Amino acid sequence: MADQVAGTIPILVAFLRQEVEKAGFDHVVFGLSGGIDSAVVAYLAVAAFGRDRVHPLLMPYKTSSKASVADAKKVLDELGLPLVQFDITPQIDAYFAFQEDASALRRGNKMARERMSIIYDQSALLHALPLGTSNKTELLLGYGTQFGDLASALNPIGDLYKTQIRHLAKLLAVPTAIIEKPPSADLWQDQTDEGEFGFTYEEADAILHLLIDQRLAAAEVVALGFEGRMVENITWRIRQNQYKRRMPIIAKLSSRTVGVDFRYSRDWGM
Repeated sequence: MADQVAGTIPILVAFLRQEVEKAGFDHVVFGLSGGIDSAVVAYLAVAAFGRDRVHPLLMPYKTSSKASVADAKKVLDELGLPLVQFDITPQIDAYFAFQEDASALRRGNKMARERMSIIYDQSALLHALPLGTSNKTELLLGYGTQFGDLASALNPIGDLYKTQIRHLAKLLAVPTAIIEKPPSADLWQDQTDEGEFGFTYEEADAILHLLIDQRLAAAEVVALGFEGRMVENITWRIRQNQYKRRMPIIAKLSSRTVGVDFRYSRDWGM
């Protein structure tokens, strides 16, 4: 899949320019976590719009990795972008003040949605379109928070698997430390993506490519030598998280229901 990445940079830059302009916006805004995905989006956005129209936001919680914050600031320095930081600790702690038994999952989801709330508020302030930073692997596996980090108006990297993102990051000259560090949503201490999955991104992407792009059945993928339980786990995740990949389901009552019959792009007319 790596050989499919080389020509994507001009395509993604043009995509960003065209779609942001169609939506009537001049600027873009997104969360910058210090991870590889948001770093790639930052580099693409600057290539598309220049520094003055790109607004990355740092939104750490008190337990956020200091190294991740430092990596995010390194991206800002490399691209010549200003530091805009919102500490989400006060509002998160206030919400959970009387819910001390809340699970790490609930707390992590609340943080993700709080960050997206800030992004959309800044969108209104800056007249900037919110960009997504979720890759294809995460979208297929449902690895993200609905209306949190999965929310956006435009996602330039959602059709690239995680392993492809790594190759793209090298082409964009993203700092090596960001490319090589273990992927983490940084929602709680010592949390890593692959630790939660129980398999690596390389394993997941190979299987997803066969299931999704090559349209092989799960049994066919297993027959190629992949471990059966891993294939079963991945196919279960794809099915279980379909609701995260579509707009809310609307009960159909009329002849033209939003999202069912009325699905025209804004530039097609009525």
